Amino acid sequence: MGPLVPDVISHEFNFVIALIMGVGFGYALEQAGFASTKKLVGLFYGNDFTVLRVFFTAGVTAAVGLILLNHYNLIDLNLIYINPTYLYAALVGGGIMGAGFIIGGFCPGTSACAAATGRIDGWAFVFGGFIGVFGFAELYPLVKGLYMAEYQGNLLVFEMMDISREQFGIILVLVASGVFVATQVIENKVNNKETLWLKSTIIKNSLIVLLPLALIVLVMITPTPYELMNKRIDEKIAAGQCKPEMIDGDKLAYELVNNYYLYNVIDVRTPQEYKAFHIPTAINIPLAELHFHLNQQRFIQNIKTNVFYGASDMQAKRACLITKYFGKTDNFALNITALQFKTTIMDAISEAPPALGSTKKVMDEYHFRVDAGNQLKEIGATVEKIDKPVIKVAKRAAGGCS
Repeated sequence: MGPLVPDVISHEFNFVIALIMGVGFGYALEQAGFASTKKLVGLFYGNDFTVLRVFFTAGVTAAVGLILLNHYNLIDLNLIYINPTYLYAALVGGGIMGAGFIIGGFCPGTSACAAATGRIDGWAFVFGGFIGVFGFAELYPLVKGLYMAEYQGNLLVFEMMDISREQFGIILVLVASGVFVATQVIENKVNNKETLWLKSTIIKNSLIVLLPLALIVLVMITPTPYELMNKRIDEKIAAGQCKPEMIDGDKLAYELVNNYYLYNVIDVRTPQEYKAFHIPTAINIPLAELHFHLNQQRFIQNIKTNVFYGASDMQAKRACLITKYFGKTDNFALNITALQFKTTIMDAISEAPPALGSTKKVMDEYHFRVDAGNQLKEIGATVEKIDKPVIKVAKRAAGGCS
């Protein structure tokens, strides 16, 4: 699951792709006529609403695409940069940009496109933009208070409306459709053209609107891959078909003391529980995040055998079944909880020794647990220093554009 950089696309090749996409985007803008001020300012005079329709089309396409990709676990929306909201700065800045758009006939992107085609007015607008940037930088101490005022965080419209992302997507499609019809009527009236409601045109446009609506509804009525996985696992558990191999605490302690490098011990509890105590050499992958693409790389390997444990033996069993669902069959589930392992093995030395007269089996078990606990602590300390796994952590991009 995203992002693509640097796991799929290298940082260096990312710049090449950005250059190609930038050239392609500029070419599309120029071919659409967006390097001409007449085309752009027609929005404000009511004789050409192409800009508004393009923006709505882009918004609907992006929204529906992200809803689909998120639903099928192909992108992590938490990693997408969201411009923080500074209310007063947005209002003042929006007013300045709007006035500049009307007066100059360009927005920043279209002005660069016009300048690239050699248009003098485009170069003038770009030059004015640089003056604005340097002017803002010099005057920043004076306007900082306004610029930073009314900070409201990373706002999302559907969250403010207290509705789901999918419900907002449907509203966006319907509003865009209404705007397209209304602007076409206004545009024809201003240009003294008759608005014809042809049956073929109505059918074609209706199908265009129904496509994104159908895709969003499909997302709403179909389960996510994660939900489908859990449903199948629950069905197999209920039918008694899924019985993961179990390993007891003493056996795991013995194997870790003698062959710890052959086992991939995975703690599926929360990070807080893992930090409070974990079995030496264990890594932490919370059960709810086990299916993430980056985490799959940590348990689907051919060298080590996975051993899962958690706050209950059912957590360990479920983790074992999830990894089997993704194709890793060489797994064990610990038959005791993390705290039980701590009590019986790691803290065995603090327990009172067996009473005099205890059987040899009881005495041997006690001495084994004390020795294993001490050795595991030493192994854990050594592994932490020289063999700590490198964990990739995906972070939200620190950037974006306004």
